Amino acid sequence: MIALDSSALIAYLQGDPGAVTDAVEIVLGERQACLPPVVLTEVLSDPQLPDEVAELLRALPLLLPTDGYWDRAGTLRRALLAHGRKARLADTLITQSCLDHNVSLVTADADFKVLAKRSGLRLLP
Repeated sequence: MIALDSSALIAYLQGDPGAVTDAVEIVLGERQACLPPVVLTEVLSDPQLPDEVAELLRALPLLLPTDGYWDRAGTLRRALLAHGRKARLADTLITQSCLDHNVSLVTADADFKVLAKRSGLRLLP
C-alpha cells in the first residue's frame, strides 16, 4: 500500500503534469492507494469536488488510527516544534498514520521533507 496526500490528489485531479501526478496515476492503477483519514477529510471538504470523485475516494482503504496513535503524533509534533521546525497538525497526523502502517506517502507538499527527515517517513516520488 502507498498513501496519497491531499496535495498529490489535487495535482492529479487538476491534471497537473509531473512526477507527483504520474506517481498517483501508477498507485491508483495498481490498486495500491490508501488514504490517511485526514487526507480524505481535506479532499472531501472541497465544495467543488465532483460526487463521482468523492465516491471513488471513499472506496479507497483508510489508514485507521492504531492504539497510541494520538500520543505518538503529539510526541512527534512536540519534537519537531522543540527543534524550531514547522509542524502543521494535519501533516503530523498524516505522517503518523503512514509511520504506523509502514507505508510511503506520495505528496507534492515540501513541508513533508522536514517530517520525513525527523521521523523516517518515506516520500514518493
